[in-house]
Amino acid sequence: MRYEPIDPQLFIHNRARFTADMQPNSVAFFVSNDQFPRNADANFYFRQNSELFWLTGIDQEDTFLMLYPDCPNPRFREVLFILETNDHIAVWEGHKYSQAEAAAMSGITTVLWNKEFRSTLNTYMKYADVCYLNTNENDRASNPLATAELRFARELQQQFPLHTYKRAAKIMEQHRSRKHALEVELIKRAIHITAGGFHEVLKMVKSGTWEFEIEGTILKHFLSNRANGFSFEPIIASGASACVLHYVKNDKQCKDGDLMLLDFGADYANYAGDMTRCFPVNGRFSKRQKEVYDAVLRVNYAATKLLVPGRTLDEYNREAALIMQDELLSLGLITRDDIAKENPHWPAYKKYFPHGTGHFLGIDVHDIGARYGKLDEGMVITCEPGIYIAEEGLGIRIENDILITKNGPVNLMAGIPIETEEIEEVMLAGK
Repeated sequence: MRYEPIDPQLFIHNRARFTADMQPNSVAFFVSNDQFPRNADANFYFRQNSELFWLTGIDQEDTFLMLYPDCPNPRFREVLFILETNDHIAVWEGHKYSQAEAAAMSGITTVLWNKEFRSTLNTYMKYADVCYLNTNENDRASNPLATAELRFARELQQQFPLHTYKRAAKIMEQHRSRKHALEVELIKRAIHITAGGFHEVLKMVKSGTWEFEIEGTILKHFLSNRANGFSFEPIIASGASACVLHYVKNDKQCKDGDLMLLDFGADYANYAGDMTRCFPVNGRFSKRQKEVYDAVLRVNYAATKLLVPGRTLDEYNREAALIMQDELLSLGLITRDDIAKENPHWPAYKKYFPHGTGHFLGIDVHDIGARYGKLDEGMVITCEPGIYIAEEGLGIRIENDILITKNGPVNLMAGIPIETEEIEEVMLAGK
């Protein structure tokens, strides 16, 4: 693997948190993601199921996990099933985990080959009364495909229709959203690598640079620092492209006078960084660019202060939007009359600020968490206000990753250039 080994105490701790919330005499099953076919005989890059990784640290296909805390056979209270390698796999695909390696990585004592999964399942489903199954319940999800975990859930319910089935996702949401100290360190590592990529861009960009050259510069830095790559498809948007919220073509040439919007992050050990910064291609903000940029930055600073225990993510987004509304009024982009006549389901500020201010961050860049539940210590939330003025071809978003603590919000991206003067100084120093 590219990243450094993770302390297995993290996964031991995570399993203990999950099983503590299971009902008596219940069993839970988790399955790895599919290897998705691309074309011909090629597959897309494998990405492990987030819940399975959070529970085991195992980053390999064809993996199963059984958790049965009350199992009458103590040996089978935690069982990891992995792919049994052979000479053919070794020649064509390379190394796969040995049982000893998987045990050391996950902290699970009983590691079997996955050919034993079905017989083990049949044996212990007989003794369990309740079965927890996992599906993707992220409220942003819109995947029409029947994933491996969904197919497994349907299969098991058909085979054992008289068991009581429970949603593992409800437990996962509570625990994955509150980061262990070791997880925070992994996110910090992802952010540190992300910051390095940004510095590389500030030194190389100039009029005539292509957006995909910037993407390549970032990726080179990521891979050189043991990241898996990008934590999501990067947005490298120059000029008017910055007004397209999910612009990912990254195929335009940067021009003198353009403002760049970069929304990207490193994936380190399957944990995500997520940062947005804007900067002028020529190294100097114009008066208008600085005016709008500073307005967004003021919202960023003010909204960050809202990220405290007890407030909900929904409240945070709504309160931050009202701060943005005041800035849009000051810029003359909306009027009091616009607000008075607005559609309550699509407020006037939405014309220039059409998205929320933040989301949960962790293994997934849009991590699971309760939108209407109380924010708590250990959660990591993004703060990313933006203003998009399509008629001017000007889009600005500024994003930091914030750790919620009992002593107030902690900006995990502190020290990364964010003020206009800081950005100009770094860019001009690199020319």
